[in-house]
Amino acid sequence: MNTDEQLKFSRTVFTIPLLFVFTIWFVYWLEIKFGWNFNKFGVFPRSFSGLKGVLCSPFIHSDTNHLFNNSVPLFVLSACLFYFYKEVAVKVLIYGGIVTGLLTWIIARESYHIGASGVVYLLFSFVLFSGIIKKNYRLVAVSFITIFLYGSMVWYVLPIKEGMSWEGHLSGLVTGFVLSLLYRKRGIVKEKFEFSKTEFDDMFDEDGNYAPPVFEEEMELEELEEIKYRYIYKEEE
Repeated sequence: MNTDEQLKFSRTVFTIPLLFVFTIWFVYWLEIKFGWNFNKFGVFPRSFSGLKGVLCSPFIHSDTNHLFNNSVPLFVLSACLFYFYKEVAVKVLIYGGIVTGLLTWIIARESYHIGASGVVYLLFSFVLFSGIIKKNYRLVAVSFITIFLYGSMVWYVLPIKEGMSWEGHLSGLVTGFVLSLLYRKRGIVKEKFEFSKTEFDDMFDEDGNYAPPVFEEEMELEELEEIKYRYIYKEEE
């Protein structure tokens, strides 16, 4: 399958990202509407009960600012994932989300870690490194655009802001990089340039020596038997 066929547009490019964003907004609406607090369903490190946050935490947010900051990059990056990496998009989103949650559960501070920012960093990392590793000019361009739009996110994998789960960000970044290596040969890859062969190329052998083709007329002349002539001189009368 060539690159143009792999880049055919499908509805999933927008429907799945929209569904994801709608779900996290709907969960937040439920909290506001009924006065619920879902923070206890977040990742709580090194606690058996805290493992439920591996699946639940991406859908839980503390306030509208937190929710909005995750919604836009989540939609943009997941749309890029399902358009340029459709063959592995679902695996990256599901497996990557689970691994990101587990890493957060292992390395994070003892507190409830909530929000889809870990998934955002997962998508950011995968889209960024996949384009560079695959060396396809389209994907490299997407990587540069990703850096331009969200390059400042890299700083937040460090503990520079209080109350922010930098451990979740770091887990997503590492997971995305590992998945970009694992799936480097899947989907769109670097296109190998092949030179078109011309009649001039046929005049050289495999070692580059000049060897023009022998035409049929020349071959026929070589195959003709040698004709010998005998002259008999007539005696003069």
